Amino acid sequence: MLTDFSTMTDTLAAPAPTEVAPPSRPCRRRSWAVVPAVLVPTVLFGLHASLYGRWEVDDAGITFAYARSVAIGAGPVLQPGLPPVEGFSDPAWLALLVVGRWLGLFDHGTWFGVPDYVAYPKSLALVLVAGVFACFFAAASAVSRRPAVVTVLAGCACAVIPSFVIWCVSGLENSLLALATAGIATVLVRSGARDRLATPGPAVACGLLAALAALTRPEGMIYAAAYPLAMLVLLRRGTWLRGLGSAVLAALAFAVPYGAYLLWRWSTFHAWLPTTAVAKSQGLPTAAGFAKVSDLVAYAGWLAVLGGVLVVGAALGRRSPVRTAVVLVLVPLALALAAFGVLISDWMTQYRFATPVWVLGSLVVALAAVEVVGRLRLRGRAVVAVVVVAAAVLSGSQWVAAARSYRAEPVAPMCLIVQNTGREFNGYVEILGLRSPTLFAPEIGGAALTGTSLLTDGAGLAEPTIARFWAAKDWAGVRNYVFDVVKPSFIRSHGQFRTQMAFDTDPRFVAGYVLIGPTPNGGGNWVRRDLVTGPEQMARLQAWARQSLAADAAQRATPLASCGDRLTPGATTA
Repeated sequence: MLTDFSTMTDTLAAPAPTEVAPPSRPCRRRSWAVVPAVLVPTVLFGLHASLYGRWEVDDAGITFAYARSVAIGAGPVLQPGLPPVEGFSDPAWLALLVVGRWLGLFDHGTWFGVPDYVAYPKSLALVLVAGVFACFFAAASAVSRRPAVVTVLAGCACAVIPSFVIWCVSGLENSLLALATAGIATVLVRSGARDRLATPGPAVACGLLAALAALTRPEGMIYAAAYPLAMLVLLRRGTWLRGLGSAVLAALAFAVPYGAYLLWRWSTFHAWLPTTAVAKSQGLPTAAGFAKVSDLVAYAGWLAVLGGVLVVGAALGRRSPVRTAVVLVLVPLALALAAFGVLISDWMTQYRFATPVWVLGSLVVALAAVEVVGRLRLRGRAVVAVVVVAAAVLSGSQWVAAARSYRAEPVAPMCLIVQNTGREFNGYVEILGLRSPTLFAPEIGGAALTGTSLLTDGAGLAEPTIARFWAAKDWAGVRNYVFDVVKPSFIRSHGQFRTQMAFDTDPRFVAGYVLIGPTPNGGGNWVRRDLVTGPEQMARLQAWARQSLAADAAQRATPLASCGDRLTPGATTA
């Protein structure tokens, strides 16, 4: 038994002997404090997010395209006319985008001059992140005398970490996953502080929040273990039966919505896993995978992490409500670190899968630090202040460098793909007068939103057959499928993808396709030979390729910019 929750809570709530105000007064002060406590880190988050302009990653465009298809009644397809494929891995985030489109807030036009495909996802992320900070306050107010201080410390820590901010405003689902995991921690802390952890309410809440996490990211299902593990850590002798019943209830609360989605997945796509997971060929955990956690330590700053570990250790050594809260937050934090270690390293920079680690790590360190520092004498606080300043300088300097680097060259801007894989190929289609064009390409988000060609995803995220070849690393299988079955009108290939697929060495490619023009990164765009009627038509294609190459360069020069008020199929100047 870690502690007697009832005794601790009563002791904390009892007024001092000289207290003359009624008991409700501090509670009222705390309720008013939530607004500035949440507002301060939210504003800081917004200011930090503004550094990255209107950039959104191309993978977000895939979910945007699915949201459009679902909203207009075409079903869960990348483009109307394609078969249903689960090329998205974030159904809960997809649902929010669909609702936004139904309400006219997304994929319709502009918000005060800002395209809504930028404004809506980023505004939604800001609201969800504010919800994360509200969870910080709700958790801290249950165990700490200074919940506003805890909230500001934890919230501002998240708001200055480039990894957290970049991926929350990337157009992807990170902000929703952050809220789900923060919600789980909050339920655990508040119910633990009231000695109500083994009651139906917290069990159901944790199960539903874990289901939300699992429907936001595939690895989110790991948080279904948060409640049972917390029960295992805190159960007292003689309460095992009640604890087991609550754990079963939490499992049911998770299994009902998540199981319903699995059944829908099977009935719709005839698969138990999303195509994205198949393509990425996620395997079993490895020691090398868990070693990646040390990368997060280096990113956060060794001194900052060491200081956090020390204050958490100090808080665990003192009997107080905060000690139990720290233990309870450490449970989902450990799961977040495990999920990060299990996942295959992402090619995108800035640790896209670490968002829950920053949320839960900031909360647990802030809770512990406020408790420990509050009990130190003046000399001890001075030492802590020196360490905090040194850690802030060291970590802050590398975060500033990371933010500047990313701002200068963000990963896979969706608008770049809109230009060079959507609108550019629309021009080729117009020149050739094709009625049912098809395109094989490695990036498809922006193209799915603006292209008139039906897409075959070279990365396999939205193409089940190619996904299986990616899982087996069978590049010959990809070539056979592309040249013998798909026979696309156009092929786009560049960089490592071109080398990996080795199309240039395949006789079918050499004989069947002709280069329209080169592209950056050692790439090129090809058209099927039988679609070109003569030299004059080829000359027009090459002229459009040169014009498009200039537009590509202009978009690369402004990677933080948007690319028009609306993204609609067929938009081109050919």
